[in-house]
Amino acid sequence: MSSPPGRTRRADARRSRAVILDAAIRLLNARPDASVDAIATAAGVTRQTVYAHFPSRQRLLAAVLDRLTEEAVGEMDAADLDTGPAADALLRLIDAGARTAGRYPVLMQKLSAMPVPPGEDQARHTAVADRLKRVIERGLRTGEFDDRLPPDWLVAATITLSHAASEERTAGRLTAAEADEALRVSLLRLLGAK
Repeated sequence: MSSPPGRTRRADARRSRAVILDAAIRLLNARPDASVDAIATAAGVTRQTVYAHFPSRQRLLAAVLDRLTEEAVGEMDAADLDTGPAADALLRLIDAGARTAGRYPVLMQKLSAMPVPPGEDQARHTAVADRLKRVIERGLRTGEFDDRLPPDWLVAATITLSHAASEERTAGRLTAAEADEALRVSLLRLLGAK
């Protein structure tokens, strides 16, 4: 028995979209200003197919950023955030995000310079913020973290500090190792880790 035509078309569309995103990530990490034509060629599809899925280059870049965020969240989930001291779990979470960004340095630099509407950026950070909050609340409950600051503030500050470390690394003001260390020290001090 074969699949209904509508289901087959949706599966084909999902595969086509995935192929385009994979090609865009690969190509844009090597050549951040690659054209939509070049991405289509790398994906083995027509330019019109790319635009059928992503009506503009900006929407394609937003979808690439969403895909990389999903990848980072997958790594964070694999970091076993519910075991060990909360400070260690927080650092594992930060390291997981950094590993994803480290695989795509050129692309991440391009994407970080892209203007993003505040609501869209907040929505993209929700999955990461949820995991951060879970670890921070655990540290507050166990007394590992100073409880004088609210968890949501600590989550927002952690995300902002992570972005600052990335910007310093990208600008060449800090090496990758220096930026990672500055972020770790800053976070542990912010949280009052004991």
